[in-house]
Parts: sequence; structure tokens; C-alpha cells
Amino acid sequence: MATVFNGLSFLQQRNSMPKLTGPGPDADELEQMLLCALRSPDHARLRPWRFVSFQGQRRHAFGELLRDSLLRRDPEADQTAQDRALNAPLRAPLLIAVIASFTEHPKVPAWEQRMSAGCAAFSLTLAAEALDYGAIWRTGAFAEDSQLLRDIGGADNEEFVGFVYIGRRDCQPKPVPTLATDDFHRAW
Repeated sequence: MATVFNGLSFLQQRNSMPKLTGPGPDADELEQMLLCALRSPDHARLRPWRFVSFQGQRRHAFGELLRDSLLRRDPEADQTAQDRALNAPLRAPLLIAVIASFTEHPKVPAWEQRMSAGCAAFSLTLAAEALDYGAIWRTGAFAEDSQLLRDIGGADNEEFVGFVYIGRRDCQPKPVPTLATDDFHRAW
């Protein structure tokens, strides 16, 4: 059940949650999160994002694909690294691969479509937190593996934006310093 929150305070306190546990979102909650992601900025309504979710035992199968990805990059990877890849999807009960899906368009370049897909990934994290889950958006070498993308049904005109892990918080949030807006903004 969603909690009531103050929107600005909620956004100002957002924090990635690296340790997550179950239970994860149910089908209705996942639907709600995806609906939020679909409201991301989208010039020319290209819908330049796709999502592939992994839950339950499918996380193990995805872990095998991650291990294969690691071994393509590093055929000499030791067992510890292979186990880390195998177990990466088990860090949370729900893992969502966010994919940028590019369309040729005279007014909307690829970089803009990529940014839109990035907004969709962030919207997923915000929606998860609004539903009282923790979330973290991860990238890394796996997000750059085009074969891994093809292994989960990706196309040649697509690329990973990252992987959003969602579950119940299993640790205290890291302290995040309050930043001074003057360090990042100036009027012109």
C-alpha cells in the first residue's frame, strides 16, 4: 500500500538503497511503477524506452547470462567474480533492465532519446520509493554488453540504460550531504 508523502521533501531526501530484500512489488505495484516511467519526457512521442523485468527464478537465469557476459570480457575470470555475476540479480526481488530504443527522427537525435530512457529509469526508482520500496539504478560493464542485450530480446537499435533493482530496504540509508544549490547554479 502506498504511503502519503510530501512531494518536495520526498524528492529532496531520495537516496539509492544498495541492500534490498523481499518481498518485492506485486503485479499491480509493478504496473504502477511502469505507468510512472511511461510519463517520462518524450519529444515527438517516440516512446524510446523498453523494460524487461526479472523476478523469482528468472533472476537465476539472468545471472547465468551475466556470468556469460563476464566470461566474454574476461575469459580468465576467477570463481569469485563468476559467482558475483551469477548472484547479482539476487540482490533484490525485482530487477528491471531499462533499454533505450532508438528511432530515426529529424528533430529528435539519439542522445535525446537516450536521455528520455534515462528519465524513465529514474522515474522507476521514484515510483518504487513512493510505494515504500527501496531502489538502486546500476550500470557498469554489463550495461555495455550488446550480446547480453540480444540475449534478453534486445534489437540492434537498442542499448541498455541500466538496471533498476527494487525491493524492501535491508539497511539504513547512507547519509547524503545536503548540497548548496549555489555550487551548481547561477543566474545569468
